[in-house]
Amino acid sequence: MAVEAKDVAVIGGGFAGLAAGVALSARGYRVAILEGKPALGGRAYSFLDEETGDQVDNGQHVLMGCYRETLAFLDRIGRRDRLIVHRNLEIEMLDGPGRRAQIKTARLPGPLHMSGALLAYGHLTIGERIRVMTGGMRLMVMRRRDAARLKRMSVAELMELLGQGARARQCFWYPIAIATLNDDPELASAYLFAEVLKRAFFSRRIDSAFVYSKVGLSELYCDAARDFIERAGGVVATRAIVEGLDFAADSTVSALRLRDGSRLSAANYIAAVPPRQLLKLLPEAAVADPFFARIGALQSSPIVCVHAWFDREITRSAFVGFIGTQTQWMFNKRRIFEQHGERHPGYLSFVISGARMLVDRSNDELLELVIGDLRAMVPAACNAKLVKAIVLKEKHATMAPDPLSDRSRPPAITPIGNLFLAGDWIQTGLPATIESAVIAAGAAASAIVARAGDG
Repeated sequence: MAVEAKDVAVIGGGFAGLAAGVALSARGYRVAILEGKPALGGRAYSFLDEETGDQVDNGQHVLMGCYRETLAFLDRIGRRDRLIVHRNLEIEMLDGPGRRAQIKTARLPGPLHMSGALLAYGHLTIGERIRVMTGGMRLMVMRRRDAARLKRMSVAELMELLGQGARARQCFWYPIAIATLNDDPELASAYLFAEVLKRAFFSRRIDSAFVYSKVGLSELYCDAARDFIERAGGVVATRAIVEGLDFAADSTVSALRLRDGSRLSAANYIAAVPPRQLLKLLPEAAVADPFFARIGALQSSPIVCVHAWFDREITRSAFVGFIGTQTQWMFNKRRIFEQHGERHPGYLSFVISGARMLVDRSNDELLELVIGDLRAMVPAACNAKLVKAIVLKEKHATMAPDPLSDRSRPPAITPIGNLFLAGDWIQTGLPATIESAVIAAGAAASAIVARAGDG
């Protein structure tokens, strides 16, 4: 089949690749998605656990009301109804057995709704709450007037500058930083943290809403995106492993080389794969180009997720944060998922973000750590029997959000005329989140439309 001007080949079938494919398909482009794994989803997928009958996400992903591009993507593929939107932010934080407090937004317009949440947060004294509020306002001023300084600082250094004490850091600032940036506050970028806070907590009230998927991640978007692309005349293939790029005499990409020996040609190409994988696809001459060479400076950060099934329901809360333990967050899947297995009444998912010091431990050690933290925080768990557990490690879960890595992130447009990039690690001004992946996908799609003169 002859290559046409609106033919686009996309390497990678995760959020970024599928979002780019859907955006281009909606504009009349013929898209081929090539995913090397047996299933779509990239680093955000789910699978059926046959023993329990439950869908298991490879990692717990929470969307927010400020994820406008992600929500628009899910709208376009008809999957917005698979989401639960908690319009009022309500996070239960445990600082030990029975020591509960909530970060609960007030029924006020944004950003006043967060002021109400902080003033009522029981883990901090009145003085600490006021210092947190003034610290947040100072940070928003810095974001507008001194972004360059923030880009050189870590979150921990920022806390020193803002005069935030140990208790405020432990109970408020650091849980939010670790959850949104997926790294140690001593390493993570203050600028990225400021962007998260601005978009999620210092804007409209709806922007701070937590949004959960009622279904497994794969069901949320993979099949619907595939159907959208295929209805538009495109192709979505799994187990299609791309091993390299062929180049034409004018230094543009002429074809993708697949492991099965075949080649696929298109007018434009999007690489929606992690940075290490991208560098392996490029010839040595391209990797030496300063644009691509800086990608080698990107570091990654791991996440550990433990799924545990119990003989009873341990908590009625859907989402709980732990303070002072290595386990950071607990999600009650029985309260979140719309459909689930009935064999075990309790199904909890635990997350440890930025798990650099833990990811190389054995699964048994990690399970023991998490269950120990659970029983220390929720005494009711001591009487529950652990029936089954799955420990999942993503050693390169996200791009590390340190200042150097953030400066090294490339844009969607590359020096190679018909090659574009997408993924959560592309420079979007946000940390490596699902929203960042979808924003980057939109930038790559828009660049292709502009190149084709089809704007």
